[in-house]
Amino acid sequence: MKKVVKFGGSSLASAEQFKKVGNIIRADESRRYVVPSAPGKRFNEDTKVTDMLYGCYGVAEKGNNFSDLLSAIKDRYNEIINGLGLELSLDEEFKTIEKQFKEKAGKDYAASRGEYLNGIIMANYLGYEFIDSAEVIFFKEDGTFDADYTNEVLGKRLESVERAVIPGFYGAYQDGRVKTFSRGGSDITGSIVAKAAGVDIYENWTDVSGFLVADPRIIHNPETITTITYKELRELAYMGATVLHEDAIFPVRKAGIPINIRNTNKPDDEGTMIVESTCRQSKYTITGIAGKKGFVSLSIEKDMMNSEIGFVRKVLQAFETQGISIEHVPSGIDTMTVFVHQEEFESHEQQVLSDIHRMTNPDHIEVETDLALIAVVGRGMKSMRGTAGRIFSALAHANVNVKMIDQGSSELNIIIGVKNSDFEKAIKAIYDIFVLVQI
Repeated sequence: MKKVVKFGGSSLASAEQFKKVGNIIRADESRRYVVPSAPGKRFNEDTKVTDMLYGCYGVAEKGNNFSDLLSAIKDRYNEIINGLGLELSLDEEFKTIEKQFKEKAGKDYAASRGEYLNGIIMANYLGYEFIDSAEVIFFKEDGTFDADYTNEVLGKRLESVERAVIPGFYGAYQDGRVKTFSRGGSDITGSIVAKAAGVDIYENWTDVSGFLVADPRIIHNPETITTITYKELRELAYMGATVLHEDAIFPVRKAGIPINIRNTNKPDDEGTMIVESTCRQSKYTITGIAGKKGFVSLSIEKDMMNSEIGFVRKVLQAFETQGISIEHVPSGIDTMTVFVHQEEFESHEQQVLSDIHRMTNPDHIEVETDLALIAVVGRGMKSMRGTAGRIFSALAHANVNVKMIDQGSSELNIIIGVKNSDFEKAIKAIYDIFVLVQI
């Protein structure tokens, strides 16, 4: 068996955390490829190294003296090196970084050095080969990830390497310029390495024991999801559940490789298995609940709307012209409602309203702000009667007014719209009815 193991920033924030990671890797011979993040926070008031690098480069970009800021970053790494008792110096690496900062190598280069340096330390600590991600992970000129070329190059490289450390978060263009994924992109790197190496499992180690049924900031000590499908995870991740970067799913999903979310601080916990499909039934009717605040709805009314060809297209075109993405479009015979992010909409609202009036001549348009969307997701809902009824009942008992309900054709999720002020109350009510009150 072969495994890729990715460790997040909180798992590698200090020498003490490095030792925990080392013990985890050495405890299983199949953990052959390691993808580290940059050091995260050691305590609540601490600063992540990636943020320190962004700040340092910002000063350098303006032509100001950044030596003290760079020294502070170097101290963070030396603290780890000394704590591990390693005979390792990063002096030459920091000289190169200083030179590149002065030459304004770019924010992507600056941010990537967090993972790059941590990768060097990790490889030295484990006795593994270090592979610079800029040599094996590639982006096209338009900035999109080049999956096919990366899989070919990285796959060949790993064929001859028994054990290796490949830093997360970045790769490079064909000309060698460093390019990063979006924040949290080390998850994506782990998935890319897992596919290229053809491993059996991709273990993603973080500071929680798997995926939780609901946000622990809202629900005290929520239940852990033992098994979740890629489709369910996509729905929850899109609506704000953030244990795993949502784009990390695609490479392993295509290869049929499961992801195991584990806790570095509680390595004996089984965590959550993310799989393509499963015969295992969910412990509850639902798998998880997630949501976001900050939406606005536009309800467009017009008699005989359903018989007017092209009406919906014209409405959506008004948003497209202003570069606004659509979240949900529930509709009736003479009405349709469009949900969009309020932040995106506010600066373009009059143009959108004007275009809708001009192109569709509606009877009435109503705008409602400060809305939240909640996704109730679960493969078990398809075979369980009365799921929507239980949700409505729970929300009614909690005095939450439902603004919108939209069920996907796959019957995998139900989206509920409520006021921002009712967001937490609604999630608690739904969690209670499905998890605490079982029938």
